[in-house]
Amino acid sequence: MRPILPEIPPHLPVLIAGPTASGKSALALELAEHDGGVVVNADALQVWSCWRVLSARPSAEDEARARHRLYGHKHPGEPYSVGHWLREIAPLLEAHRAGGPRPIIVGGTGLYFTALTEGLAEIPETPPPIRDEANARRLAEGHEGMLAELDPATRAQIDPLNPMRVQRAWEVMRATGEGLAAWQDRTPPPLLPLAECMPLLLTPDRDWLAERIDRRFDLMLEEGALEEARVIEPIWDPEALWARAIGAPELIAYLRGELDLEAARIAAQAASRQYAKRQRTWFRSRMKDWHKIAYA
Repeated sequence: MRPILPEIPPHLPVLIAGPTASGKSALALELAEHDGGVVVNADALQVWSCWRVLSARPSAEDEARARHRLYGHKHPGEPYSVGHWLREIAPLLEAHRAGGPRPIIVGGTGLYFTALTEGLAEIPETPPPIRDEANARRLAEGHEGMLAELDPATRAQIDPLNPMRVQRAWEVMRATGEGLAAWQDRTPPPLLPLAECMPLLLTPDRDWLAERIDRRFDLMLEEGALEEARVIEPIWDPEALWARAIGAPELIAYLRGELDLEAARIAAQAASRQYAKRQRTWFRSRMKDWHKIAYA
């Protein structure tokens, strides 16, 4: 992969985005080892301490080869959001500007990257009673009712097929009296504009990636993904942020006797491929100005 990269100025932070299983972490580690820098996580699943194998977090051996930050540092039950992530990454950017190591920011969570490079509206946290009300409505009636109640500007901007995005927009309106679009219009300047970094977007061949996803999940099973799920099963909460690890619901279903292991394996692989499809859709829509790195 290294020969097809554009020239990367040594003083610029590097952003590496791409779908799951595309080789992002390996590329980040290679850059850190050869050109210097600290590898910084931009994947919402890899922040959780309970999922090293299932979230494909860098191994202990990889972490020993170069400095890594913001991996596995949050425990189930702790709050976390893109706003938390921005507050954690800001000191690393400031340290670099003061002469510290160059950040190599890598992950598959498109929202993290767009918030970093375009800014994030400073919306107040949703009060728990409103979050509970929204959860109850979504589970009882779906998200369509909440979508219909959004203001026109927000409804025009949001993905109507994404229940969690719709719910978040409804919560903002319910809690603040203003639509999400109005809050986003007051977005502050970004922490790291695209002009001040080298943004790389990995765009592997779709069939190549699908095969790699399937092989990687089989390897995860060999390396202990099922044991990770077994440890977390007593506190499993399908609505929790940490429970969104791809493959986790299927392995929990196996442990609870709801699926046999082969069915769980096949379902988890399918879920991973669907996740990669959603990531690619986001990247095409929101990362048009990034350097595209195609390969197979």
